[in-house]
Amino acid sequence: MPNIKSAKKRVRLAERWTALNRANRSKVRTAMKRVLGATDPAEADASLREAVRLLDRAAASRLYHPNRAARYKSRLARHVAGLES
Repeated sequence: MPNIKSAKKRVRLAERWTALNRANRSKVRTAMKRVLGATDPAEADASLREAVRLLDRAAASRLYHPNRAARYKSRLARHVAGLES
């Protein structure tokens, strides 16, 4: 347990950011699962747009590395394109 005031504050902030990051990561994963679970191409396309929006936001805030987000977006787009053909 920290004794210095600034260290105590850093612990509080770390707990807050950990909770926010966990929630945002969960939103992204759920959106990606919706894309992969969609059977209707129109539904998959709408889900893909939402997932891309969340992935871009996660990459901008460095929750995910930008290349990782790009890789996920590419794979999801390929999946949706396969549904449409």
